[in-house]
Order: sequence, then C-alpha cells, then structure tokens
Amino acid sequence: MRFDRLVAVLLLACLGLSAAVPEGKADELGFSKERLTRIHQTIQQHIDSKQIAGAVTLVARKGKIANFEAHGAFDLESNKPMAKNSVFRIWSMSKPVAGVAILMLLEEGKLRLNDPVSKFIPEFKNMKVKSSIALTREINVQDLLTHVSGLGSDPATSVQGAISLRQGEEGLNTYIPKFGATPLAFQPGSQWAYSPLMAFDTLGRIVEVASGLDFNQFLKTRLFEPLGMKDTFFHPGDQGWPRVVTAYHRKDNQLEKTANPNWIASKTYFSGAGGLMSTAEDYLQFAEMLLEGGKLNGKRILSPKTVDLMASVFVPDTLPGRAPGRGFGLSVQVVSDPVAAGMRVSKGSYGWDGAYGTHFWIDPVEKIVGILMIQTDNPNRQLDRDFENAVMQAIVD
Repeated sequence: MRFDRLVAVLLLACLGLSAAVPEGKADELGFSKERLTRIHQTIQQHIDSKQIAGAVTLVARKGKIANFEAHGAFDLESNKPMAKNSVFRIWSMSKPVAGVAILMLLEEGKLRLNDPVSKFIPEFKNMKVKSSIALTREINVQDLLTHVSGLGSDPATSVQGAISLRQGEEGLNTYIPKFGATPLAFQPGSQWAYSPLMAFDTLGRIVEVASGLDFNQFLKTRLFEPLGMKDTFFHPGDQGWPRVVTAYHRKDNQLEKTANPNWIASKTYFSGAGGLMSTAEDYLQFAEMLLEGGKLNGKRILSPKTVDLMASVFVPDTLPGRAPGRGFGLSVQVVSDPVAAGMRVSKGSYGWDGAYGTHFWIDPVEKIVGILMIQTDNPNRQLDRDFENAVMQAIVD
C-alpha cells in the first residue's frame, strides 16, 4: 500500500470513520480494461457536441472501484479541467437519500409507510383534489415516497409553485405546513406523477418530527458521518464554493453559464427533494451501502430486508404515468423489464437522476454501481443510456 494511502486509512480509523470503497483491478472485477476506455470515449462525444462541459464517471463492482475518471472542463471560461473530487449539485439524487432516512425511522418503529402525513404535519388533514373534491383517503408516507400522492405533481404547484410559498430563510418547520393548503392533482394512489419538490421536502419534515433532529443534522450524524461522506451537504460553506462545478444551459449548440437557484445551498432550508451537493466518490459510499444490503465497512444503516423493500416495485409500469418496463419503489426507479424500458441494465436494477444530469444506478445482479456526474440544467438524458451501455459492454466475466 502506498504511504499516503496508508496514512489516509489510519487517519480515518482514528477518527472513527468508514474507509472509502477501495480501488480494484478491472480484470479481477470481471471487466475488460480495454473496453472500459469506451466510457471516456462516450463522454467525450457528448463534450465535443457541446451537450456538456465535463463529467465525472465512477464504476464499482463487487465492492471495489473499477473505473474512476474526470472528463472535460470544470469551468469553460477559465478552461479549468474537471477533477475527480469536484462537487456537484445532485438535485433529485437527493431523493433516495431522503428515502433512506425515512426507512431508518421505519426500522426504529417511529413511523409506518401507511401513516397519514397529517400524523406528523396536522395541516395536511383536510386536503382536497383540485381545490374542491374530497379525498377518498388521506395521503400517506408511502404515497410521498412513490410519487402517487398528487402533491406538487401539477405544473402549477410543482417547483415554481412551491418556491413561491417561501418567505425568506424559512426552515422546513414553518414552510412545509403551507403545503397542506395545496390542491392535490389527483386521488392518492390513482396514478404516478412526479413530484419534483413538495413530496420529498415534506418527507424531510417528517424525518424531523419523527426523529427530533433537524433534517440536516439527522443526515449528517446518522448517515453521512457513519459512511465517511465528508463531501455531501446542503451548503458547501463559504470557503467551499470553488469546488462546486459551474452549471450550464444548452442553447443553439452552445453552453451558457447559469446562476445558482437562490433556494439551493440554503443554510436554513434543507430540501430532501433536491438540495444536496456531493462528489462521485461520496455518493458511491451511499450507493455501495445499499448494494451491500444496508452495510458498509462495518457500519450498518439498514437491514438487508429493508433495502430489498426499497428496491421492490410498489408502482408497476401499468399504473398511469409510468413508462414501460420502469416500475417505482421507495424513492427509486426499479427496472422491471430492461427490454421494454430500453435500458442495458439487469432486471431489478434501481436508482434515480438529477435535474442537472446526474445519474446513478445499482445493479444487484452484476454487483455494479454506476455514477455519472454532470452539471447541465437541460441534459440530454440519452447520455444516461450511453453511459450504461459503455459500462455493461465492458463486462466480460
């Protein structure tokens, strides 16, 4: 072991933190080293066509990193190259993190999936569909996790509608109860429609009520610190911004720099729907924990049965709103039929994406975690499929 690596491992041990997922040799992990070079070729094609400025890709198999690369530019204006430890706004890849927090409290008996949301937030007690239609039943925790609640699924009440309710530096405790006056888009459970913001921000408030900790503190002490995720946070700190990748918008085959939305990176509002920032390697610790049945480097977060529950199909592709071959579990998409889904991953693979092009999946059959980090606010999601293909075609054993 290299001396600097040994020092890092010893330091982590002294601090009581988990060691990072180790590096491995591609051929020993069942990959063709030559074929793995196609990952960079794939990403470079999207850089050359000005779809993205740069990316970080990471592939792990059987508990070890097989391929970890930085591609292109961190910032086009300065021509600063992308670095492996660059920090990305992961947006909706925050949702599975919030989902795990809920499942931790489920295991502790502090909530149930069928608990009505009003048990934790009384203002949700008398909600209506489209302002005037009575509910056939109240929305519950499971509805929020699976995007079948109708909360914030209507364009008028999605992201911009939710943000318009915010006043200054409100926290979840004062902001989320306002959602109780929001009309639902449909009867709970009758269809699937994505809730970009409201559902998972509400889950963050439920975590606070059920645990007695604010959402940021719960994630930090119960999840990030045990897993050694030192670069995952809602705010990078005043000195941390230089590591946050420049965000871009595609227009007329060019990339234009975009401003950071003012509700992201708040020091008081902790959005479980899309507020987290992370690095590829940090997020790997989270994903690898799930792949290994809720445990990583001796730190158990969930039981294997609860991880299985998370990755089960709660919403089949036959429910209105779902795409063929793509079911939905507890905060993650689950591939129930790869052929119908048009995806080169194994049946039962699960994961999710972020609005700025971040993407991850966990393949329990092949024991793979794939992570793609980019920062473009109108991404070409074909890159997700291209990245998956580049990974899967490299498997030779």
